[in-house]
Amino acid sequence: MYKAIPLNDGFYIPVIGLGTYKLPNPDDVENIVKFAIDAGYRHFDCAWIHENEEAVGKAIKAKIIENVIKREDLFITTKVWNNFHRREKVMEKLKLSLREMKLNYVDLYLIHWPIGFNETSKTVPLGDGPGAYSDVDYLETWKGMEDCLSCGFTRSIGLANFNSEQIDRILRHAKYNPVINQIEVHPKFSQKKLIQFCKEPNIVVSAYYPFGVGEQTGTPRFPETTVLDENIHRIGRKYNKTAAQVVLNYLVSLGLCVVPKSESNLRISEYINIFDFQLEPEDVVYLDSCNRNNRICTMRAFMDHPHYPFRIEY
Repeated sequence: MYKAIPLNDGFYIPVIGLGTYKLPNPDDVENIVKFAIDAGYRHFDCAWIHENEEAVGKAIKAKIIENVIKREDLFITTKVWNNFHRREKVMEKLKLSLREMKLNYVDLYLIHWPIGFNETSKTVPLGDGPGAYSDVDYLETWKGMEDCLSCGFTRSIGLANFNSEQIDRILRHAKYNPVINQIEVHPKFSQKKLIQFCKEPNIVVSAYYPFGVGEQTGTPRFPETTVLDENIHRIGRKYNKTAAQVVLNYLVSLGLCVVPKSESNLRISEYINIFDFQLEPEDVVYLDSCNRNNRICTMRAFMDHPHYPFRIEY
């Protein structure tokens, strides 16, 4: 039922993870994660900025006590936020996440964005301009990530939202290579060139917003998400699957890891049940044709940051 992808450091990452961004209040988060564990999820994609790691940890602890899982059965990801890019702060924030989740280590620690903010700035300093930006280079941040790895607080380290030039720069200076680049990928934003770029150094791509649904969805600038596409519903009916299951199966077939998010038990159960069918070539051709290079998560407010990642094609 459950599949995993090998990482370049010898560990494996389950191909389906449950995203925890913007999940509701802590009691709900705890129940959602408990249900997901019972449903078979073993990969949880967390971040300090999500402000719910304590609730995730409570759910994990409860399921360990119930003997449903052991800690080693799980793959837990967290991320260092943009205000904490200084080398010493990277480990400090990981230790905080570990305390919140009551864990001795995480399986994967990511730099959430290449852009940095001052430690005294707001976590998302909208409208504050360049005065809110940190002058810390993400190469220094990467050294902090390597420190966390060497000290055993994480098993693997990686990136999120880095472009090809930034990844190449990390690789040229790294002691330990990143195992993951987590980026937005969905049928209307296929990221084929960046995915191909990551293959050569054996960096796995983890796809967030796999359905093309985000805060901006539904505004005039953003076209209809693929899970509302009648052709994808038609494809789903052929396999007795939903449009969401078709999209996830398609992305996984490309060698990606996916981290969908839902508050619905029905959807959570649905998303993990995608391994019992294979899309026919004509269906893959249609999904490939959906690409419109429509990025949802633009971080447009920080386009003037020197490390803004989306100024180049990929």
